[in-house]
Amino acid sequence: GDALDFWRVTHVERDRSLRLRAEMKLPGEATLEFTIEPGAPIPEREGGRGAPAPDASPGVTLTQTARFKPRGLGGLLYWYAVFPFHAYVFTSMLEGIRAASEAAPPLSSAPEGM
Repeated sequence: GDALDFWRVTHVERDRSLRLRAEMKLPGEATLEFTIEPGAPIPEREGGRGAPAPDASPGVTLTQTARFKPRGLGGLLYWYAVFPFHAYVFTSMLEGIRAASEAAPPLSSAPEGM
């Protein structure tokens, strides 16, 4: 039930999924969901370059799903009008999440209690 900007958390499954509902005034209902699934190991590279490190960190697949249930003709017009912008916004959001996760220290080196 926590608020994140103009989104409200509707479901959390730790280390697996997050579902948000838009709280802004829209001609319909909008949800945004993120799911995480284990993936293939990703070789670690020193400074992002060079040969892979001997040990590989586990990779993950992050899936982002945006849904919009339009209300009437206004909802349909809204969706098709903003659709091209959403492709850019959602792609940029995923790139930002990836960059932040790659810049974060590995979980094994996180301070105790985190």
